[in-house]
Amino acid sequence: QVQLVESGGGMVQPGGSLRLSCAASGSIVSISTMGWYRQAPGKQRELVAAITSGSSTNYADSVKGRFTISRTYAKNTVYLQMNSLKPEDTAVYYCNTVPFPMNYWGQGTQVTVSS
Repeated sequence: QVQLVESGGGMVQPGGSLRLSCAASGSIVSISTMGWYRQAPGKQRELVAAITSGSSTNYADSVKGRFTISRTYAKNTVYLQMNSLKPEDTAVYYCNTVPFPMNYWGQGTQVTVSS
């Protein structure tokens, strides 16, 4: 089956940084736009960043200027560099295809921003 394995989360102080990684498998994934989604407690899942197969990027306004999405084709890996983290960034972060996520979700990686 499709593999989506997120890693790199953790607990960090406000203003800190984390880099998330997504190891994705499958030929569909390799040619698709990929994105990072997050779901915070009590909120719906939202797309925060996306990157096309041509490396064009888009960001939600809430993270623009702070987060950077990138991808490498070796290992079909998608990254999210997260800087200047804020408490409101606290969420479980997932990777998946964009705009239509596959019916496979990884376990996600928890990001907690707290003082």
